[in-house]
Amino acid sequence: MQITDEKLFAEAKELLIEFYGKDAAFKEGQYEAVEAAMTKGRTLVVQRTGWGKSLVYFMCTRMLRRRERGFTMVISPLLVLMENQMEAARKHGLTCAQLNGSVTGEERREILEGMKKNAYDIVFTTPETLFKQVTPVLKDISIGMFVIDEAHCISDWGHDFRLGYNRLREVIRLLPSSVPLLATTATANNRVVEDLQDQLGENIFTSRGPLERDSLRLQVLPLESRAERYAWILENLEHLPGSGVIYCLTKRDCDMLARFLQAHGVNAVSYHAGTNEEANREMVEKFYQDKIKVIVATSKLGMGYDKGNIAFVIHFQMPANIVAYYQQIGRAGRNIPCAYVFLMSGREDEDILEYFIRTAFPTEYEMGTVMEYIKQQDGGAGLLELEAHLNIRRTRIEKALAFLYNGGHIRKDGSSFCATPNTYVYQGEHYQQIMAIRRQEKEQMKELTRTKDCLSKYIIRCLDDPGAHSCGHCANCTGQAFLPSAPSPEMWEKAKEYLSNTVFKIEPRKRWPYKIEEPKGNIRPVNQEGICLAKYGDFGWGALVKSGRYSQEKRFSDVLVQKSAEILQPFILKHGITQITCVPSLRTDLVENFSRRLAERVGIPFAPLLNKSAARPQKEMENSAHQCLNAWQSFSAAEGVPMPKKVLLVDDMVDSGWTLTVCGFRLMEKGCQEVYPFALADSGQSEDD
Repeated sequence: MQITDEKLFAEAKELLIEFYGKDAAFKEGQYEAVEAAMTKGRTLVVQRTGWGKSLVYFMCTRMLRRRERGFTMVISPLLVLMENQMEAARKHGLTCAQLNGSVTGEERREILEGMKKNAYDIVFTTPETLFKQVTPVLKDISIGMFVIDEAHCISDWGHDFRLGYNRLREVIRLLPSSVPLLATTATANNRVVEDLQDQLGENIFTSRGPLERDSLRLQVLPLESRAERYAWILENLEHLPGSGVIYCLTKRDCDMLARFLQAHGVNAVSYHAGTNEEANREMVEKFYQDKIKVIVATSKLGMGYDKGNIAFVIHFQMPANIVAYYQQIGRAGRNIPCAYVFLMSGREDEDILEYFIRTAFPTEYEMGTVMEYIKQQDGGAGLLELEAHLNIRRTRIEKALAFLYNGGHIRKDGSSFCATPNTYVYQGEHYQQIMAIRRQEKEQMKELTRTKDCLSKYIIRCLDDPGAHSCGHCANCTGQAFLPSAPSPEMWEKAKEYLSNTVFKIEPRKRWPYKIEEPKGNIRPVNQEGICLAKYGDFGWGALVKSGRYSQEKRFSDVLVQKSAEILQPFILKHGITQITCVPSLRTDLVENFSRRLAERVGIPFAPLLNKSAARPQKEMENSAHQCLNAWQSFSAAEGVPMPKKVLLVDDMVDSGWTLTVCGFRLMEKGCQEVYPFALADSGQSEDD
């Protein structure tokens, strides 16, 4: 330990004993980071999970408050992480508040007033809240220390780059040299560290320690199909002690896997950005109290979640890169001597990761089109107006807006976006460089699933730790699997049976899109809740639907007809459906042929009740407003045909649901009382976190 200020060390040691007891000792590099933050001004701490990065700014805060300095502002990316940090800070005698999107009204005003009065020791906030709510009152508050937690989010070369974090460079430039700046992360390779050093300013002290985690026992599982992975997890969870995390790449996979486990008696929950924050907080609290066996999560549960006794981490799919993988497995084995880590991988994972890489940045067309439309509007334009006028998917419009706003090319005025005088230039070359690096990182991750070398050594070497060495206890080092690398045939059959019998709801649309001339307002009458047989391309029925659409015969298989009939016969009987019709096509009779065979199998008549005009193909419509309007202009009810009271409306694919909504509405305009949609596959895409 290097000590250059004996008085400061004595004060820090006194606080350490107060925090942890008389036998407490600094971990390697901890005191040096404290001293650097207090004396050198700008400090970057890159240390493994569990090292105690938060202790550095807790201790510095206590010291600065003794010196009558202002409060510490901590920038944090996630609400659950803030709450963990606040709880730890309070245990160390610090007065805290958190300011984020969930804090509104009177509570927000009280916190802002408390900041002006210097009533807190630490205030935790997100970058977005910082710029929206804190920046306007910066002149009225006294910041004693500025902390950027999970600082790798600043760097667009990193695995978890966030636009809100990128704007922090504006604050960094404005910070007086007398205000200490501390940035912390557990997940950064050389490229990201160098970028952070450039962005955080000159003369920055960097604390960087070894990354090896002795408590982790790593094993790779080469399981290709979804059914194999479901079966392995169900069969082996009972052999894993305590509670753990299963990471998935998409929200849909979290939900599906959690439902599968619940259906087989496992206490499992799904955790991702698509669930409301209150429900997520409740789940995390129950997990923390060991009331849940497994939490199935996206990377949203990655950063900073502190549960010391997580006994296992399973990756249902291969993460995007080694850095993300290291961060997520770092949730396990923090305060227990041994935790198990299993990595599943297969071709489907690579397709998902490639989709994420391709869609990470807005295209030049998307950004240019959005920018040009906003410039043409005197009062700016809101999201719904942009969606109505531009045939671009909503998530892509939102991404373009975020990048334009971050680049200073647009500003927000209420719910509208207005152009600024700043010159807009698309950063295409930079985006391509980052995408190329992410593809290299994906290949690096694939190599982890194939290497015969020590798994821990491979990971740590990829993170540029020069001290990487064989751990001696991963499955590769010992030559023995901790758990079988494949499920039993019986469990595999159970998983396949479950997946083949899983159907999905088609939720009825209840309101026409905003900003289109016709139709508008609430949908009256509305379709009934429908059934979708599978997810397009997924194992089993989804794969059969895909092969049928592209087969030479242009014909769905008899097996699909039979399976659909099995599912629909009780549904038809329950709802008193008396006739089947289908969404017509001008290019193929694929759906009508299937519908006629289905009608014959279930024993009720088929009738063509709808007409289609020569409009643009629905698949060319990118967002809800355009999909609805195109369907509205394309479909009409057949004239002079008697309408049944209750009808099953069949299509091969459902995405936005607007084709089925409009067709159902047209049928009800002509006398149908209830329309029940049925689709073979859901082809909807979402950009998950």
